[in-house]
Amino acid sequence: MEIPALFLLKGHDRRLRAGHPWIFSNEVDNKRSPLKSFEPGEQVAVLGHNGKWLAWATVNPNSLICARVVSRRREHPLDRSLLVHRLKVALGLRERLYSRPCYRLLFGDADGVPGLVVDRFGDHLSVQLTTAGMEVRRDEVIAALEKVVRPAGILLRNDTPVRELEGLPRYVELAAGEVPEEVILEENGCRFATSLHHGQKTGWFYDQAANRGRLGRWVAGKRVLDLFSYAGAWGVKALAAGAGEALCVDQSESALALAERNATLNGLQGKVATLRADAFEALRELKQAGERFDIVVVDPPAFIKRKKDIKSGSLAYRRINEAALGVLARDGLLVSSSCSYHMEEARLLEVIHQGARHRDRGLQLVERGGQGPDHPVHPAVPETAYLKTLFLRVLPGF
Repeated sequence: MEIPALFLLKGHDRRLRAGHPWIFSNEVDNKRSPLKSFEPGEQVAVLGHNGKWLAWATVNPNSLICARVVSRRREHPLDRSLLVHRLKVALGLRERLYSRPCYRLLFGDADGVPGLVVDRFGDHLSVQLTTAGMEVRRDEVIAALEKVVRPAGILLRNDTPVRELEGLPRYVELAAGEVPEEVILEENGCRFATSLHHGQKTGWFYDQAANRGRLGRWVAGKRVLDLFSYAGAWGVKALAAGAGEALCVDQSESALALAERNATLNGLQGKVATLRADAFEALRELKQAGERFDIVVVDPPAFIKRKKDIKSGSLAYRRINEAALGVLARDGLLVSSSCSYHMEEARLLEVIHQGARHRDRGLQLVERGGQGPDHPVHPAVPETAYLKTLFLRVLPGF
């Protein structure tokens, strides 16, 4: 079957030629190729104003990003064969870096599969399809995963809100094999239990794995506060590395139960305390009670999801970090993260410094980290470089 053409307006092919994989609706020549004539998820041949072939892409006429490049080789349109190839290339990177099969296996645009995220938990896969182009090819995606990885089970975690931007419904569905309610993953020498069916996002936050490993050299004998703890990954890792005790704070009762389960899995039962509370309220209560911690980890969900949220989100980052400083012991360590793409590292450091000055505290930036190598960055898509983690020594004001 002949693949239809999508024509770009004159001069609007420059970004594409420079390597960016997105095409916006205002860049399309709607007279020659009306967007409404395409079905969501349909594959198109992207042509310049002069008719020269540029790339293969999947299209969604209902989205601002109306087309996403899937191949720049004319002989390789998107099909099961290309999916298998991209998967093998991605797997090669992960197997080179990780001794255990626990990592993000596919990371969307950065791995040449826009709209496809796959997290691996040993023999089980958690999959998110976030674009119409991948949704209509879900059977081909599952077939490619089965061929290359041969998992015991594949779960579709298609309940992310971002699907609504593509006009897609939200659902969770077993796609192949069996996926138990609880799976065990390994990270930095620790074992963790999580739920792929009901856990946050795909079930785990692999992007912070390298930063959690980096924490180890700071924690010997220390008291650690893990805010927004989810399943206790930061707190349990700190204890395994020699911390004296850890308090995990989260609003989810099931998440805190997992934190306790994970402490037990690593022979650390009794060393993790949990507090079910809003992080802001917890910090207020802990300060009033005179509690002090040597290390405070602030790893919140994204406070800035859209550009228009920058002002209010920046204030939220300042408030939570300033409150965290209020329970830090003398010469303590603040580990502060943002997974908001719109919150640049320099801006994050600035708002934390503002909070520190308000409390008459000084800061030294001693380490910084981003997402792990299983979340590679696409050079032309800055949105794929989203995670910032700052390790800040906190001292009396100077």
